[in-house]
Amino acid sequence: MPLQGKIALVTGASRGIGAATSRALARAGAHVILTARTSAGLEEVEEAIHQAGGTATIAPLDLTDGLSIRKLAEAVAPRWPALDVIVHSAAMLGSLTPVPHLDEKEFGKVIATNIVATQQLVAAFDPLLRNSAAGRLIALTTGVASHPRAYWAGYAATKAAMENLLLSYAAEVASITAIRVALVSPGATRTRMRANAYPGEDPATVKPPEVVGEAIVALLERDFETGERVRVGDPVGA
Repeated sequence: MPLQGKIALVTGASRGIGAATSRALARAGAHVILTARTSAGLEEVEEAIHQAGGTATIAPLDLTDGLSIRKLAEAVAPRWPALDVIVHSAAMLGSLTPVPHLDEKEFGKVIATNIVATQQLVAAFDPLLRNSAAGRLIALTTGVASHPRAYWAGYAATKAAMENLLLSYAAEVASITAIRVALVSPGATRTRMRANAYPGEDPATVKPPEVVGEAIVALLERDFETGERVRVGDPVGA
């Protein structure tokens, strides 16, 4: 169990890639702090982890509420003085629409979820990551962040900003801490977000989220350089 004794926090852990990654981390020996807005989904993931012999703690949380993020960090610190891993999976797609048609209110929510919450997450948990002998922050990103695509501007722009934010943080702490940051692009994966983006697609033609979860654990098992980018390959025939 290569992550035995490690403490990991996963955002968006109630379903999809976040849930699959949480289960994979637990199988590798980590104790996983599960965060998402949906309590019922978190409880299902926690139960699956316990049934498989792992350990987890649920922490229902709205990432757009900065105070809740800070309170979670304050609750974690007395119990676990160091946080070894953050996997930042939570994100909001928003509507796929031309730039002039972006709804101001919805776009604000996408910005709050994909950018502002990321900064607040780092700010709240940076001290605990610094306390780890090998703090790791893995964030899920997307190919459209660096390769713009028509109608995807809201999601792509915020993910590009998230990448810049986290890579700037990586550069700031690289020489003074053991923290390392990596960006993982899952590629085509069977998730609710994917179904919303491609409503006519047959889910059976894309890989399950478990493939991405295992790839993230494999990344954590090796000594990667900070700023590394990983794209999870699609299975043959997908």
